Amino acid sequence: MKARIRDSGLRCTAARLAVMDHLGSAAGPRTHAEVSEALADLGFDRATIYRNLTELTEKKIVSRVELGDHVWRFEIKRTGGHGAAGEDHPHFLCTTCGEISCLDDVRVAITPKPRRRTTASAGRGARATRIHSVTEVLLKGRCDSCG
Repeated sequence: MKARIRDSGLRCTAARLAVMDHLGSAAGPRTHAEVSEALADLGFDRATIYRNLTELTEKKIVSRVELGDHVWRFEIKRTGGHGAAGEDHPHFLCTTCGEISCLDDVRVAITPKPRRRTTASAGRGARATRIHSVTEVLLKGRCDSCG
């Protein structure tokens, strides 16, 4: 963790290390409030945690995701896995208990179906819309604990 922080050009402070350690041990992305609560006993206030989450996000060490509820969640950006460093991955939301977890072993590919030209649009230069990248995929259902 220390090398990753330093390699990004940031100083390796106790607060940054604590944030990275907490996010690294989490099963899924965590909100600012969750990280702040977890690190409060170490003496870090909410503003310090938020500033560090923001700086780590700007340096692309941490990802910020919004999973449909208008709440930002943070997680360490992956450095390996299926493809390029920091590749996005899907998340799972339990609709019963609300727990959010990363689906690191799941790869999702979305391919649009080709559009058919209709007579009405044929003369107007109709083009198929392409999806260039999908950055957030959220699967919903019930987790194993909730059955």
